[in-house]
Amino acid sequence: MAAVTYTKRDWKAEADIQRLPDGKYQGVVLITQQGGGSGDAQPQLVDAVSDTPGEALEEAKALAHRLLAKL
Repeated sequence: MAAVTYTKRDWKAEADIQRLPDGKYQGVVLITQQGGGSGDAQPQLVDAVSDTPGEALEEAKALAHRLLAKL
């Protein structure tokens, strides 16, 4: 994973995309604490499904920023 990585304090958000079986794309974000393992982290999916990988990545980046802002 990790097309784009953002950090805030000791938190890391990795934004990427996944291709869905129907040919569309969905953004995915994994939030982990740096220095900690990511084994227990649950990926957060963007609610919207996109027609292109670029759109899905933009949605994932926006979600990553929102999630980091809450920490």
